[in-house]
Amino acid sequence: MAGSTIDHLVSVTVFVGAILLFISLFNQTLQTAILYQRHRNLATKCSDLLDNMLLNPGSPINWGKSNCTPTGFGLQDPEFTQYRLSPFSLMRLQSLTGTPFTYPRTGATYSNMSVGFGNFLFVPYTEAINYSIASRLLGTNNTYGFKLTITPIITVSITETRAANPLTLTIRVAGTGFPLSNAVVSYCFLKVVEKGGQNKPSYTSLFNTTYTNDEGSAIVNIQNVDADNAYAFIAYAHMSGLIGMGYHERVTGYKEYVLPLIDSFEEKRVLLVHSYNVHDFGPPESTVFFNATFVLLTEDFTLREMPMDNSTGKLGKVVYGQGTEKQYAMLTIPTYNPGILIVTYQSNNEYGVVLMPWGISSMAFPIAFGDDPIDVEWIATDIRQVTVNGIAYQAKLALWSLEGYQVIS
Repeated sequence: MAGSTIDHLVSVTVFVGAILLFISLFNQTLQTAILYQRHRNLATKCSDLLDNMLLNPGSPINWGKSNCTPTGFGLQDPEFTQYRLSPFSLMRLQSLTGTPFTYPRTGATYSNMSVGFGNFLFVPYTEAINYSIASRLLGTNNTYGFKLTITPIITVSITETRAANPLTLTIRVAGTGFPLSNAVVSYCFLKVVEKGGQNKPSYTSLFNTTYTNDEGSAIVNIQNVDADNAYAFIAYAHMSGLIGMGYHERVTGYKEYVLPLIDSFEEKRVLLVHSYNVHDFGPPESTVFFNATFVLLTEDFTLREMPMDNSTGKLGKVVYGQGTEKQYAMLTIPTYNPGILIVTYQSNNEYGVVLMPWGISSMAFPIAFGDDPIDVEWIATDIRQVTVNGIAYQAKLALWSLEGYQVIS
């Protein structure tokens, strides 16, 4: 009898243990299935959200060219359809990259979208669309986090391989992981004309066309350039409907120069300020003389100068400090067509040139907007091929849930 009771107890224990093990395994399998379904839903949401951003212009449709806060978020160019984005809506996105700064003469804080020295783009926070505004308009706040990156597909890199006699520049054009051979490269060379004294420096321009070899490279020789001349070189590469661009500058003055700050999108107004009023390098602090010019990119990939009417800053100077002299200049961009603001400058016999895109595509600036994921269990991504005023970009959206779910063993 005792032996039979023991057998029953052992059997019941084994049976209960088997049931508990089965429930545990079933529960984990069920959680894994639920987690898979959530990941799949997140991927679908990512694709839908990316299309929602790229296939509608937002509200109002011209918010990229105004100072207003949009009531609907979208990046499509309102003058086109499909995946063609507005270069000005992209300019108003508050960048994740770059260090923001405050310009003490106006008290405004600027989002820094610049790409290296001489290639500047600063947008005031009062007119930049930040992540919280976009999340609220998209309906993702407190539910999903996202990061949107828009990067050029065609990269055009330019290196100086000989300083003078003649100046030699090597252009390399590449797609996504491979060189672009037999591509047409239209370029513009801008040489700063050094006038000395308190004369405003200007520039001379040279336009030409070349082609890349089988390795995606092209060599350009420029005559009448000394080793101490400041210049800017802008190149547009195009092949089979794909367009990319690159640029390279050489300056002799890296501390005292002119910084262009966007003051108003709606008024197309830009401030030109002394670099020492933003970055205090210490003495000396001399006046910087400048010459500002706006150029448009034409259909044949040449740059055409446009006059800047009602501008007090086309030819002028900026000073450092709190003196009675005007500390910054103000100019008005003449059009909403994308182009490049070119500013040649001189200070203490040092020369240089700075460029600012008017419309993100004119200098193929990349965009990083949103939030950076921290301790995220799963991230869904999706990509689209888009164009911004003809320049080929890849738009990538990373999306994650803020619920923080996971499989529990």
